[in-house]
Amino acid sequence: AIESANKIIASNPSLKEQVECRLQDNPKDFFYGIIPKDEFIDLSICNPPFHASAEEAQSANLRKLSNLNQKKVSKANMNFGGQYNELCYEGGEERFVGNMIRQSKKFASSCFWFSTLISKQSNLKNVYSILQQVKAVKVETIPMGQGNKTSRIVAWTFLSKEEQTKWKNTRWKVVKKKHLS
Repeated sequence: AIESANKIIASNPSLKEQVECRLQDNPKDFFYGIIPKDEFIDLSICNPPFHASAEEAQSANLRKLSNLNQKKVSKANMNFGGQYNELCYEGGEERFVGNMIRQSKKFASSCFWFSTLISKQSNLKNVYSILQQVKAVKVETIPMGQGNKTSRIVAWTFLSKEEQTKWKNTRWKVVKKKHLS
C-alpha cells in the first residue's frame, strides 16, 4: 500500500514536497515512532484493515461476488490484494479504529486532522462514542460511494478554534486569488 501511495505522490508534482508516507513497523502502534515530539503534521490518513480474520475476509469476498453475480459463489480468489496485516486486525475495523483514536489523543497537538476510512456503517456508533470519550473538539464525516459500495471518512481534531486559527496562520500559506473582470 505504501509503495502505491508513494508512486501516486511521485507522479504528482504538486504533492512531491507536501506529502510524505511513513511505514509503521510496530503493529501495536499508530503514531508512536511515526510522529516525533517536535514535529507537526497537517493530516493523518488511514485506510484500516476491515476484517477480524482471514476467514471473515474470505466470507465477505464470497458474499460480495455472489451479490455481483446474482448467484451463490462457493469458491473464489480474493478480489483485492494486500498483505494480511493490511486486510485483517484482531477485532476488525472497529477495534483498529478505536485503538487508533485513543492513541491519537496523545498526539493531539502534533496533528491538525486525524482521519480514517470507515467501511462498515455499523461501526460508526462506537467510533463516535470513542471520539466523545477522548474529547475530540470537532468531528466531520464525509460520505463516499463507489458503485454499490458506500463508505465514509471520519476526521477529527483536538485543536480548539483558537489553536486551529493559529495553526492555519503559521503553517498554511493562504493565497488569495485575483478575480478577472
